[in-house]
Amino acid sequence: MKYATANEWNHFDFSQAYIQEIQKINGCLQFTLDNVMILPENSQNRDIRQMRANELYFQIHNAEIVQFVEEGYKVYNADGKLMEQYEDKELEPDTYYEMLKSFTDGESCIYALEKSEDTYRITIDACNERTYVLHIAGTRDAEEWNRFLNV
Repeated sequence: MKYATANEWNHFDFSQAYIQEIQKINGCLQFTLDNVMILPENSQNRDIRQMRANELYFQIHNAEIVQFVEEGYKVYNADGKLMEQYEDKELEPDTYYEMLKSFTDGESCIYALEKSEDTYRITIDACNERTYVLHIAGTRDAEEWNRFLNV
């Protein structure tokens, strides 16, 4: 890869980034993403404007999935009356990687990526019209990509 950063997750805008692939490689959880925005304060961005990258590798080192939640939702009728309500559902650990593979269709996208201490919180809008929140403990992150694209 031509460009690389470490621990600069907050110098990217991952919202609306499409998930192409998710792999567990040597203790790292690697997301291959398209449509990632590179912010002007990124150490590799020589322009003073927002740029974009496709096929960006976002890696979380020493990754361990702490929690994986399928968010609940409410169903209303046309008059605004609540018809059904579904609560958040925590997924079982043995289904984590099977569920992650279902997001690699090119249609699922990241809604938000946040970090608190050593835990990354990734909110994913899946193609099945459901939202998932993935909590991953990790020691650091790394980003790699080949070229900058105009927005």
